[in-house]
Amino acid sequence: MTSDGPGQTETNPRDAIPVSLVELVGVLAMMSATVAFAIDAMLPAFPLIAAELSADAPNRVQLIVATFMMGLGLGTLVVGPLSDAYGRQTVAIWGTALIVICALVSAVAPSLEVLLVARFVQGLGSAGPRVAAMAIVRDLFRGREMAKIMSFVIFVFTLAPIFAPSIGWALSWAFGWHAIFVSFAVFSLVSTGWLVRRLPETLRPENTRPFNLRKLFSGVKEIFSIRHVVLTMMAQTLVFAILMSALMSSQQVFHEVFDQGAGFHLWFGLMAILAAGSNLVNASLVMRFGMKTMVKWALIGQGALTFVFLVALVTGSLPAGWLFPVGFIWYTSVFYLAGFGIGNLASLAMEPLGHMAGLAASIVAAIPTVVSMAIAVPVGQAFNGTMIPLTTSVLLLGAVALLLIMRLADSEA
Repeated sequence: MTSDGPGQTETNPRDAIPVSLVELVGVLAMMSATVAFAIDAMLPAFPLIAAELSADAPNRVQLIVATFMMGLGLGTLVVGPLSDAYGRQTVAIWGTALIVICALVSAVAPSLEVLLVARFVQGLGSAGPRVAAMAIVRDLFRGREMAKIMSFVIFVFTLAPIFAPSIGWALSWAFGWHAIFVSFAVFSLVSTGWLVRRLPETLRPENTRPFNLRKLFSGVKEIFSIRHVVLTMMAQTLVFAILMSALMSSQQVFHEVFDQGAGFHLWFGLMAILAAGSNLVNASLVMRFGMKTMVKWALIGQGALTFVFLVALVTGSLPAGWLFPVGFIWYTSVFYLAGFGIGNLASLAMEPLGHMAGLAASIVAAIPTVVSMAIAVPVGQAFNGTMIPLTTSVLLLGAVALLLIMRLADSEA
């Protein structure tokens, strides 16, 4: 039993869930992995899609990721409040319906334009399972127990970038790139079907809150009135833009610059494995040094590496045969920066917003996602067969993010 106040008790919500903790973590992690799978499984198929739908402008294929992320960001803005009004399962089911329809449309798309529209709507739908999974954790657990469960979910979630590119490569090799989109539909149906079949609705009737656009807009207005939150969200936007710029260009870089296109899915999986360690390092150090310090030194370290690498690229001073190993280390550092930066910056942004935590979580996640894509798309489109545009952009974005972090107040929770 847990107590709400003098003379009041309530049953632990977890007691009403008829599944084991292992199964609960599994279904929530699979729902959360919908986003990672929908991005990373696509990357090995970029050359095939470009050859069929955009042979004259292969860089445009990067927009398959960008439009999905734009849809995801906008969807996240409203799905949180919608899940509080209509329930976690409802938004997961309707989101899955959009994912399935748009995945099948993408599989038969006659042009890149049709594919991009379908991917945007698929991103909107993907916000449903993603937000529902996080809300279910919040419904069932509190305090340190909630943090522990989230750690388990995130750990399983990190497996998606390790295996998704290889799955996408295998499907495109065996059945063509169209099969990757069919796999998105199957993945979403399985994960949401698992949820509906095994878990009851976790939002209790007394905790429902009517969907209110006015409240959503007033929340955005309040957030942008708090200097600390604005600076933190701006820094988070830039760190996320660094990650997405590198991600969208990754297949072309490995293929055209590193001459490792055939093994891209394996190298990407290795990067994901190495970068997963950033979460463990951050968890062990953040309680000692604080979130702001962790982000600051991550930006300084990655920025120094980027500067040295960029100078070597511009001057051509890298010894023969060193471009790929050094470039691989640099790419992994970008993923490490994301591991240190995005979660800590989101937590810093949420600190003054405890009175509107649910609504603020949607806004703080949505706005950086949308704005970062507006930055990352031009960076990706600037790819010219070298890494100079990408590394230059990463250096500038990181420098501005560092300046923003330095302007934050010294005190933090």
